[in-house]
Amino acid sequence: MLDERALADTTPGVGLDDNESGDSELDDTAPGETLPPEPEPEPEPVRRTPAVPVTRVTQQFIPARGRPMSALSADPRVPIWIRRAIVALLVGVVVTIFLNWRWGLTAAAVVAIIDTVYQSKAMSPIPADVRATSAQRRTRHRLGLLRTAGYVALHNRAIPGSDSVIDHLLVGPAGVFAIDSERWDRRLPVRTTGATGSGVLYHGPFSQSPRLAHARWEASRAAELISARMGEEVAVSPIMVIYGPTIPWGVVTLRGVAVFGGRRIRKYFRARNRATRGEHLAQEEIELICQTAEQALPAAS
Repeated sequence: MLDERALADTTPGVGLDDNESGDSELDDTAPGETLPPEPEPEPEPVRRTPAVPVTRVTQQFIPARGRPMSALSADPRVPIWIRRAIVALLVGVVVTIFLNWRWGLTAAAVVAIIDTVYQSKAMSPIPADVRATSAQRRTRHRLGLLRTAGYVALHNRAIPGSDSVIDHLLVGPAGVFAIDSERWDRRLPVRTTGATGSGVLYHGPFSQSPRLAHARWEASRAAELISARMGEEVAVSPIMVIYGPTIPWGVVTLRGVAVFGGRRIRKYFRARNRATRGEHLAQEEIELICQTAEQALPAAS
């Protein structure tokens, strides 16, 4: 076996480091001669890209706005919710006293569920055209019962030169009346504010002053047209009858319009007959006014 050291000495480049083997084989310069310095590479031009503007996005915290208490108090369902909670609480307390708290909690929940189902069915919204037709049918039926008292009713009379229609024109011993039949959402209460003569009618949070003004206008136009044809003045009184919500009064006059619930129609006109006794229109006058009204106020199509 050859000695490893001897093999390394006889094999060129093996066992030597890079400086020893590379310099001895590749260096062709003569002794004492120096190589000229290599030129330094020219630096490559630096390409500058245009600076991109940086937009800082600042996050602004906007607190969530809760529902104001005024809007909540105007919600017509709030009184229903309060009544439901009170009834359920009372039932729960009574059952708890006589039995135990589990039965009381169950009874309160059952009462709340039953009331919720009842209110959802009883207060389901009705389309406006259906409400108007239903209100007019009910008023027409009630006015028909006044024939024995000497009243004659004309229904759906158009006002020439406008799109308005008088729901019912009633002529009888107590005078001539233009009746507006309304059916409103029963979930919203009906109330008045201010003095009786100049008060404001509200259906829930909504003022019904435009409806009262329109009822007065219809009555005044009917009076003008009938009077012009007859050649003498005929007064027409405006009336608004309401179906749906509970009317917390008997009869109230607001801004010249008598307002009451539809169930009081017969009572109202019987009371008018008693109040105008001695000033009643004769049967001939009633028939003449009806004939004139049919011509002055044609039937609406």
